[in-house]
Amino acid sequence: MSGEVGALHARSRALAVLRVRSRALAVALLPAAVAVVLIVAAAQGRIEGSAWHTARWAVTAAALLVLLLAAVVAAVIARARPALSPTVDLAESSAPDLYRLVRDLAERLDVPPPSAIALTPDCDSWLEDRTHPAHTAGRGVLPARFIRDAGARAARARRVPAAPVLVIGSPFMWWMRVGELRAILAPVVAGTGPSAHPDIAAARRFVRGLDAAVGVAARPGLDPVRRLALGFVGSIARLLLRGCRVHAAEMERGVAVAASERAQAVDYGVRIVAQEQVGLAYAGWDRLLTRVALPAWRMGRWPSRLDAGVVSALTELSRRDRLAEGFTSRLGERPACDLLEEPGIADEATSLLAARLFHGGPADPGPDWAPVDWAAYPEEVVDRKWRTEAARLHRVLDALDERGEAESAAPTLSRVIDHLAASDGEAADRLSARIAAAVADEEAASAPPPPGPEAWGDAVPLFPLQPPRTGRELLADHVTAMVCCAAVDTAGALPGLDWLDGPSLLIDEVRRSDLASPVLALVEDGDADDLRGWLASVGVRPEKPVRLV
Repeated sequence: MSGEVGALHARSRALAVLRVRSRALAVALLPAAVAVVLIVAAAQGRIEGSAWHTARWAVTAAALLVLLLAAVVAAVIARARPALSPTVDLAESSAPDLYRLVRDLAERLDVPPPSAIALTPDCDSWLEDRTHPAHTAGRGVLPARFIRDAGARAARARRVPAAPVLVIGSPFMWWMRVGELRAILAPVVAGTGPSAHPDIAAARRFVRGLDAAVGVAARPGLDPVRRLALGFVGSIARLLLRGCRVHAAEMERGVAVAASERAQAVDYGVRIVAQEQVGLAYAGWDRLLTRVALPAWRMGRWPSRLDAGVVSALTELSRRDRLAEGFTSRLGERPACDLLEEPGIADEATSLLAARLFHGGPADPGPDWAPVDWAAYPEEVVDRKWRTEAARLHRVLDALDERGEAESAAPTLSRVIDHLAASDGEAADRLSARIAAAVADEEAASAPPPPGPEAWGDAVPLFPLQPPRTGRELLADHVTAMVCCAAVDTAGALPGLDWLDGPSLLIDEVRRSDLASPVLALVEDGDADDLRGWLASVGVRPEKPVRLV
């Protein structure tokens, strides 16, 4: 499908979507039309008799009821707020070079420039329509100096129809070079052309309104009367969505084809290289979130420079992966984050938004939700995580103590090793189950209550970053934490940060990655020989008490 054919296909599908809307309107007006015909015929004496009189009033009453219900449905669809992607809005004064790059790109593509630019903590970029009246209020996450020209933009928006907002994945801004960013944004910016077509814009508004109405109807916490009324509205909206779903999907496919074809002539060679960087950025971003950010989030801390961290993670990935050799040579070129006036502030804002989206943390920093710099991460996150898990492990051992020696039992690694080595697979299962229950209770107690839409807007947790861990996996983590605490306290080891694997143990400034196998042998089989040999090789004294949190 060529670009011109794709554009024509998109417009024809948009008309099909609008025909669904027209048919719904016709169905709503049909009883009223029949009632008007009957009333006019009766006034002209064409129909007489009690039967016609009764039919006329019945049809009129039904028409009024249908019109009332149609008005309610239309009002809910019109007033429902379509879902928006949570983003960090960038004012033009905060990123003049980026705005200039995007406008130059739009001029070269001969399409309207986006109305604004925003960042999202994700490895993707897209256009988003925010012309709904409910979205005109400020959504800036950045400090006031980042949105000081919002009034001027709003004044321009009142004079001319607003183009879509360009949403850019923040990892791209820090990892991509300027030329690569321009290349991957070309097909996205090209989409503003079809978005300006009246039929496509109207079809998109209709579909978004239906989707928003379905969301309103499914909202929890409604009283019975509103739940019944909105349930009817939701059923109508779902019926209309089913009628136009295929047409809407084909319309968007045509728009994408047309935009991609239009962007072919812009930086085509660079775009091929940039697409390789997109896959690399996604891999590094995922590892950074799951291995590095998640442990901090669970402790009430959020890394404040996630995007800068993804550069370190991807550089490390490039160093380890032979397929990525040569990618580090790109680092001498100008990074796309240089297009921002204050990249550190933007990074902090997107890092907080990432914590809200992927973990569900509060919207603002506080005593139990504080930022942490990368330099302080090993001490404030890694060491604290180990000691918290070690303390939990000893509390569970105290609860399982059947000889009443819990008060005199010192928090030593020897106690843990002896317990697991002396017990069969079933005391190990009990220990795993107790630890899993303790972890679940503590996470439930520390989880903040889910804020309402007034507090968070569209920023709600998307999905768990990691699948639930089994009891044995949790037990292995806790034993590892106890070993690391003993290594720090008795062998001069240090907590460290590995950009791809998260918390790590440094011995003589060298990361030790050979601890997992001895710990698993102890946890799974009760075999302590490998672990005792490892401890002796690095000088750890397991009989010495460790410091707990």
